[in-house]
Amino acid sequence: MTDETNSEIKYVSRAGKKLAGALDAMGVDPAGWVCADFGCNVGGFTDCLLQRGAAKVYAVDTGYGALAWTMRQHERVEVMERTNVLHCDVPEAVDLVVIDVGWTPQVKVIPVAAKWVRPGGRIVSLLKPTFEYDKQHPNQRRDKRVPLTAEQTQAVIDGVYAGLEKIGFTPTQIVESVLLGKGGNHEYLLEFVL
Repeated sequence: MTDETNSEIKYVSRAGKKLAGALDAMGVDPAGWVCADFGCNVGGFTDCLLQRGAAKVYAVDTGYGALAWTMRQHERVEVMERTNVLHCDVPEAVDLVVIDVGWTPQVKVIPVAAKWVRPGGRIVSLLKPTFEYDKQHPNQRRDKRVPLTAEQTQAVIDGVYAGLEKIGFTPTQIVESVLLGKGGNHEYLLEFVL
C-alpha cells in the first residue's frame, strides 16, 4: 500500500487507482457491463470503469460541478448530478455498482445499490473506517488528524459486517485499498454478489 500523488495516477483522481486495485484483487472485469458510480465526485471510479471497457456508467452524486470534464463529456457516461441515490429512481438494472460515499454508512447505501443491480450482478463499495467510526461513536471526541489504530479499524469493520448481516447482506470479499485514505487511514473495498 502506498500514499501517492495525483501525478503518479492515470485516472482523473486517486480513487481510480483504489478501484483498479480492488477489481484486480477480486477478479472483477467490468468490460461490456452497465455500471453505476455512487458518489462519483471527480470521477476516479468512473474513469477506472471506462478504461476497463464498461459499456455505460451512471455517474451519480449529490453535488454539482465536481465531475471532471473528460468524464462529463464521455459518450459512455450518464451524468446524474444533484441526485441523492438514497431517494432516486433506478434508470435501468446494472451489472455493477461501485460506491465511494464516505458520509453515508454502508448499512444505508448497500440496500439501495442492491435495487440497482440485476440478479448475478455485483457491488464494490469503499469502506472508510474513519467515517464509520464517527457514526458508530457519535459522542466520542477524537483528533481526526490522527489515523485510527488497528484495533479501532478492526472494530469498525466488525461493526459494519454485523450491521450488514443484520439486514441480509454479507460481503463475499474484502480487500485493503492500495492507497491510504486522507489522513493516513487504511481503507477497504467490500464486494457483494447478488
